[in-house]
Order: sequence, then C-alpha cells, then structure tokens
Amino acid sequence: MSVALSVQRFAALRVGDSLPERDFECGNVQQMLYNAALWNGHRIHFDEPYAREVEGYPGLVVAGPLLGDWLHQCVEEWLEDDGRILSIDYSNRAACYVGEVVTSGGTIKALRPESKEADIDVFVRNAEGALVAPGTVVVRFGESW
Repeated sequence: MSVALSVQRFAALRVGDSLPERDFECGNVQQMLYNAALWNGHRIHFDEPYAREVEGYPGLVVAGPLLGDWLHQCVEEWLEDDGRILSIDYSNRAACYVGEVVTSGGTIKALRPESKEADIDVFVRNAEGALVAPGTVVVRFGESW
C-alpha cells in the first residue's frame, strides 16, 4: 500500500476504535514445537501428568511468550502493510491451557497525528472473558520497509 493511502487510513482512526478480534487455540503439536524452539524445558508445558498431579494445573500450560506472539499477530494483521509495530509490552496474568480457545483484540487508546503513531491497548481473554494477558502496542503508519 502507498504511504499516502496508509496516512489516509491513519487519519480515519479514532480513539476507542476496536481491532478485529482473533481466536487462537494451541494444540499439542504447536505447544511442543514452540517450547522446543524456546528451549523451554518446564514440564508444565509438555508433561501432562506432571502438570496435573504435581503442579495442580488442569492441563498443559500454554507458554507465556506464545500469548505475546498472539497479541503481535492480532495487531500485525490489522495493520497490514500500512505501517509497523514500534513496541509491544504485555504481561501474563493467568494461565491458559492446551486446547482452550482464547481471543486477542485491542482498542486504540491514543493517536499522535504529528508522528502518525497509535497506542493500542491489547488483550488475550479466555473463553470465560477473564483477562489472561493485557498489554500495549505502539504502531506507526506511513513507513515503508
């Protein structure tokens, strides 16, 4: 997309606009591959009897960094080629589990026309609506790669 069109898209944004929400579900294979790539050997992520019987979780715990990746994906898909993510900050507040469907989304909380930047409050919520991972993402429109 051209810089002019991405700047036009920025001009149409309003504080309070919502990003499209996206559902995610981590399966056993994704869980294994993701944690292997991270060299994450904590047994709550791959040993279900251990996670249940020793740690007391109801199932395998999804790796916290994967939640951050899902926040990033939600914003990246919304942003398309109109700009880029400058920063992302989030924290994990609750566990989610393999096989559980969670939803990511966000709301524009600030716009800076001089720099074509937007601050976006983002979230991952579980099926019950509980906040699993809140965060903030800063994006800038109109920059080409």
